[in-house]
Amino acid sequence: MKKKLLTIFGVLVLVCSLPLTGNAAVKQRFSDVPTTKHFAEAVYELAERNIIGGYPDGTFKPGNPITRGQAAAIIAKLKKMDLTNVKKPNFKDVSESNGYYKAIAALSEANIIGGYEDGRYGPNDPIKRGQLASILVKAFDLPRYSFEATKNPFKDVVGYESHGSSILILYRLGIAGGTSPDRFSINAPVTRGQAAKMMKATEESKPTMVSLEAKELGMDGIYNVKWRTGEDLYEPIVVDGIAGYSTDRLQLIPLKEGTAMLNLIGYNGNVPIEQHRHIFKKYYVHVKKVTGELKLTLEETNDYLPTEAPLAVYAGEKVENISLSTVEGKLLNDNAAYKKCEGTQNVCLAIDEPGSYIAKARLVGGKEVRYAIEAKKPERAYFHYDIKTLREQLTYVFDMKALFDHNDYYDKEAAENIGKHKIVTKNAEEIAEMTRDSGTNVFRVTAKKVGTVEVEFENHVYWRTGQPGDAVSGITSGMKITVLEMNGLINISASQIYEINSDM
Repeated sequence: MKKKLLTIFGVLVLVCSLPLTGNAAVKQRFSDVPTTKHFAEAVYELAERNIIGGYPDGTFKPGNPITRGQAAAIIAKLKKMDLTNVKKPNFKDVSESNGYYKAIAALSEANIIGGYEDGRYGPNDPIKRGQLASILVKAFDLPRYSFEATKNPFKDVVGYESHGSSILILYRLGIAGGTSPDRFSINAPVTRGQAAKMMKATEESKPTMVSLEAKELGMDGIYNVKWRTGEDLYEPIVVDGIAGYSTDRLQLIPLKEGTAMLNLIGYNGNVPIEQHRHIFKKYYVHVKKVTGELKLTLEETNDYLPTEAPLAVYAGEKVENISLSTVEGKLLNDNAAYKKCEGTQNVCLAIDEPGSYIAKARLVGGKEVRYAIEAKKPERAYFHYDIKTLREQLTYVFDMKALFDHNDYYDKEAAENIGKHKIVTKNAEEIAEMTRDSGTNVFRVTAKKVGTVEVEFENHVYWRTGQPGDAVSGITSGMKITVLEMNGLINISASQIYEINSDM
C-alpha cells in the first residue's frame, strides 16, 4: 500500500500541484529555477499551462531524473489525449491503480511507447535520452528523416541502434543537442529541466506538414513515392508501420510555393508480400502560403502531362526546325517547339497525346533527318507517357574507336590494333552489309532487315567507366551491329560486346 500511495503522490506532484488560476500560474516562480537557466522558459510555460508542476516546498527539482511514467503523463497532457476509455496495455508492472496507468495505456495504444522484452514498462525507471527521443518523434509525428539524411556529429549514435534515427531527427530540427559536441549520451537519464525544454522545443519545432495513414489514401500499405518535377517544392517521406501495431504513413513537408506532382505506389491485402495487389495513384501537390505559413494540399488526378521525346543529334549537327506528323502522314505542327535535352546534345520534343508519330528535323545546311516516336500510356499511374524514339539511319560509317565514346578511359593503342575481325552471325548478310576500309578500323554498314550481327576482334580492348576507386571496367571483345525498325523507319547502329571484370 505504501508503494501505491507514493506512486500516486508522484503524479500529483508532477502534473497537478499548480495553482488553478491562470494569473497565479504566470506569477509562480520555483525557488530552484532562476530565469537565467536554459530550461527556465520551458518550465514556466508548461507550468502555466498546468502540464507540469513543482513540489509543495516551492521547488521544481530540475536536476532530478524524470521517470518513464512521469514522461508518459506529461506527453499525454501535451497531446490532449482522451484518457477516459483506454485499452489495457498489458504491462505486468502497470496496474489500474498506478497513477500513470491511463497515460501509459493511451500512449501504448497509439504505439508511441513500448515496454521491455520481459513484459514490463518500468514506470518508475528514469527515462533515458535515447528513449525520450524516440517517444517525442512518435508522439508529435515528426518528419521521419532517414539516419543518412542528416550529418551525424555524435560518436555514440549509430543507425542500426533503435534510437539512432530519432536522435538525429531531434538534432536536425534543433530540439536537442548532445551532452558534448560529439556525444549524445543515449543511456543517460533525462532530468526534469531537460525534459521540459525538449518537450516545449518539440511543440515549437515541428515543421508544417501533411501526415496521412495508408488507409486514408485507400491503401493497406505504401511501398514508395516517385516524383519527377517540382522536387524542390515539397519533400515526401514514407514511414514504415509495424505489423500488428501501426500502418504505413506518408509525410509531405512543404518547402516553397508552387504545384508539383506525386506518384504513390502502395498495396492492398493483408497477405505475404508476393501476393500483394499493387495500387498506383497520382496527385497534384499544391503548396500555397496562407497567413504567412506554407500549406500543402493533395489533389488526386488521372491527368497525363506533355512528355519529352529525345531526338538523337550527332556532333556537328544543329537543328533549325522540327515538324511533327502522325504515322499516317497527317501534319500536326510544321514548327514544333523543342529544346536541348538536359545533359546531352540531343533535342527534346514535347508530346501531348499518346500515339505514333514521325518527326522531321531540318538541320542547318539543309539536311533532313526523320525520327519515329511512340508514346504510350504507362502501365502504372505516372504523369508522363512511356516514350520511345528512333532516328532513321540506313547506313553508318564509323571508326571503331567511336564505340568507346561513352567510356571515361580506354586503351587507345589497343583500340587502334584490334587486328582482324570475324563475323560470327549466320546469314549476317541478310541483316546488314558490312565492309572495312583497307588498313583501317573504319567500318561501313548498310541495313537490310531487322536483326543483329555479332563481330569478333582478334585483339581485345580494356576500358573503364567512372573514376578510380568507384569505377566499372571490362574488356571489349567485339561489336554488335543492330538493325531496328519503328513506324516504318530503319536505324542501324553499333555497340560493344564486352565482359565486366570479375574483380569489380
